[in-house]
Amino acid sequence: MAGVAGRVALVTGAGRGIGRVTAELLLSRGARVMAVARSEHELQTLGTDYVVADLGTEGGCNLAVKETRKHLGPVEILVCNHGIGSAHERVIWEQDAELWRETMRINLDGPYFLSRLVVKDMIEQGYGRLVFTSSTAGQVAEYAGSAYNSSKHGLLGLMRSVSQDGGPHNVTSNAVLPGWVRTPMAEKSAAAEADERGITTDRVWKERAALYPPGRVVTPEEVAEVIAFFASEESSGVSGEAITVALGNNS
Repeated sequence: MAGVAGRVALVTGAGRGIGRVTAELLLSRGARVMAVARSEHELQTLGTDYVVADLGTEGGCNLAVKETRKHLGPVEILVCNHGIGSAHERVIWEQDAELWRETMRINLDGPYFLSRLVVKDMIEQGYGRLVFTSSTAGQVAEYAGSAYNSSKHGLLGLMRSVSQDGGPHNVTSNAVLPGWVRTPMAEKSAAAEADERGITTDRVWKERAALYPPGRVVTPEEVAEVIAFFASEESSGVSGEAITVALGNNS
């Protein structure tokens, strides 16, 4: 199996959570990984090349791709995993317009700029894999999350558009839709919910776990394995797909 060995992979949001576990998994399977995040101290401990960049800006996306080309070569695998959560959102009539703009900037503008940059190289090489981390909220909206829900729905539209544009050139584009995963970003939303309801964060996580048939939440490793498949040469027959990673709960 060729997998990802020797391929140049750009992994965003790689400092923590799903992105970090994915970067480590791709490294363990022989990929040449450029890790990107905004927190240098987290990237320094990964043991791979890294770039500190704000991927909610076109300049930050340009920097990430430029540095990858410079140090590793043209991007063959893009794992677009960075994002902002919904911890501070409110119901639509109370929603802060600036929070909406910030969420779109990071969750949707960044993936667009990155895709636009890397697909050109992929077409020239006749090979490419793009994987986007959306969410179950990208298919079924959650309460008081208009910005997050919309950005994750939009990410699926971007993914499907890239699959059509890149398809004739052996470039695939897919997405993973995780359910609740106990990551630093999800911990923020749990803390916000616990504070609003006057309960403990442990209670919030127990309730979240009860949503799934196994009685637990998804692990970062489980999501990373699906991402790694989409990033591999063996996934060539799959494109434009959104795979839910939610332990059987698709609602």
